[in-house]
Amino acid sequence: MKLSWLCLALGLGMAIPQIYAFLAPDRFTTSVRRFPRNLAAGVLLMLAGTAWFVWNVNNEPIADFSAYKPYMLLGFSAIGILSCFFVQDFLAVRGLAVVFLLLGKLMLDTGRPHLGDSSLVVVFQGWAYVFILAGIYFTVAPWRLRDWLFWATATPMRVRCGSALRLTFAACMVALGLTAFRSM
Repeated sequence: MKLSWLCLALGLGMAIPQIYAFLAPDRFTTSVRRFPRNLAAGVLLMLAGTAWFVWNVNNEPIADFSAYKPYMLLGFSAIGILSCFFVQDFLAVRGLAVVFLLLGKLMLDTGRPHLGDSSLVVVFQGWAYVFILAGIYFTVAPWRLRDWLFWATATPMRVRCGSALRLTFAACMVALGLTAFRSM
């Protein structure tokens, strides 16, 4: 995948909810506060994360474990699917954490070959590490996302300020995708 496309996609993907939050903070607050315990979102995120992880493992050349690869794929698939049934508490947060970790890997793998081309790639790589750290943190303590979301949506002004900051960052990422990373 091209770095410019990934940067554009992530920037636009981050910008759209921020515009909604800025324009309708009350409705945004209601939906965001329901997210941590939203079972449907949790199942969707967990299954998407499981499929993405299994796809990564399947495409990884693991010479030392090649004999065990089919069993590993089956085991990882089973863990992801069974989590949807037996770990339903904060499943949406756990699924989001898995997606954050995999997204961080994709961002690092996409940006790594271009580190020498532009010093601005470090900004993109730094964003990847934010996703990775958030994924690790929310895997260990999923209730912290609920607490943070309740704090971030305590007042409409806080929602608007936070969304404005995130929208500014998203606009910077879109600008990088269109300019500095255009040929990458």
